[in-house]
Amino acid sequence: MTHSASSHAPRTPLGPAADDLTSRGAITVAASAMVVIAALDLVNGRIEFVFSLGFVLVSLTVALAVDGRNLFTAGVMPPVLLLVSLLALCLAAADSVAVDGVATNASLITRYIATVVDHGMTLVVGHGLALAAVVWRILRGI
Repeated sequence: MTHSASSHAPRTPLGPAADDLTSRGAITVAASAMVVIAALDLVNGRIEFVFSLGFVLVSLTVALAVDGRNLFTAGVMPPVLLLVSLLALCLAAADSVAVDGVATNASLITRYIATVVDHGMTLVVGHGLALAAVVWRILRGI
């Protein structure tokens, strides 16, 4: 009795599920997108609205594009992504993250904390939308 070779081939998802991101892929895509967004926003020398909008869109997109088994990654990634992005900006281009009320010669830690606080609403919106997308996908079984 012979079996066809196709009966033992691993099953691959068909349709939209074939393009879902793995956890590693989601992290890579999100980090790469944030580098590009930060570089585009640094054209005028400061991080402003484009960075915030880009972060929110990246957070939401990852939550919608990640594989259903990797929704945990999409749910916890936004805070880490924002904190790492802001730290990288504080280290690489300290003048770009100037916050009103913080001295221009402030230490790295002071500048970083002030920048994180300054982008608090960005984090709330981005993480909130990502969590809403994760919940929506769980309820819909997507």
